Amino acid sequence: MSIGGGAADSSGLAGKLAAVGAGLVTLVVLMAGAAGAGIASLLGGGASAPSPTATSAIPPVMLALYQQAATTCPGLPWTVLAAIGTVESDNGLSTLPGVHSGINFAGVAEGPFQFEPATFAQYDEPVPPGGVSPPDIYDPTDAAYAAARLLCANGAEGGADLPAAVFAFNHSDSYVAQVLSLAQSYGQAQAQTVAAGTAGGIAVDWALAQVGTPYIWGGETPGVGFDCSGLVQAAYKVAGITLPRVAQDQFDAGPQLPPGTPLEPGDLVFFGGSGSTVGHVGIYVGTEGAQAMMVDAPHAGANVRVEPFPTTVGAQWGGGDVYVGATRPGL
Repeated sequence: MSIGGGAADSSGLAGKLAAVGAGLVTLVVLMAGAAGAGIASLLGGGASAPSPTATSAIPPVMLALYQQAATTCPGLPWTVLAAIGTVESDNGLSTLPGVHSGINFAGVAEGPFQFEPATFAQYDEPVPPGGVSPPDIYDPTDAAYAAARLLCANGAEGGADLPAAVFAFNHSDSYVAQVLSLAQSYGQAQAQTVAAGTAGGIAVDWALAQVGTPYIWGGETPGVGFDCSGLVQAAYKVAGITLPRVAQDQFDAGPQLPPGTPLEPGDLVFFGGSGSTVGHVGIYVGTEGAQAMMVDAPHAGANVRVEPFPTTVGAQWGGGDVYVGATRPGL
């Protein structure tokens, strides 16, 4: 079975686990009395958006990888996969033996998910998108997808029994409590924004849950791919508002905000050569420091992500485009 060997003892990880330690007692009580379905609800399900804790602690590439790999097992929250990756190797950042080469201090586990080689061999195929062939226990993509398959085979499918699935990964009650508590901190349930009752908030929450989905021209399918306007249209459909399909038509549909109007989460922000040559759209999610941030499906070869943008009309953005302005659907 998978062993959370020496990699889990990294000094950086100790601080992360200390930060969530206060929740361990609560998790143990829940595990004892609520069974798997309650835990799945607690963790926000597979579609929860990354919390600030997750985005600050997990490298973007690994965050996207966890979200993508978890989609192979309906009912497996990506937050659980991310928590295991954190505990086992600090999301691949640990320099301890056995993470990038060799074997761990216990002499049994290898790679960013600290698999025993025999266990990895049971779950390493089919080779996932971006993986290597033959599968490599040290490759983060191969390891993450194998971990998702192991969890799925042991209780994660349909959210049937997440504690049992994590226990199968490492036979330790304290390990299960650590993973589930950390996973809880990584998820930001959609209900947090939906409760605010705004269409923009619902659209933001839904779009954030798609972070890591590949860009596909013409794409409009969760878990498969989006282009920029397909993501926007799908997010607002969930919020109960029908928008046109392409970015120019979405801008024209308005209502357009006067330049300088303070943006609110859910506002659509547009880019192009001018208001009549709009080529890209994102959804404003808030600020990071003084920097405005949007969630968008940027371009071929990239995934849905959160990124900065300028808020002054006419300011340069991307490859020759400018910020054209914003609209507020449903205003």
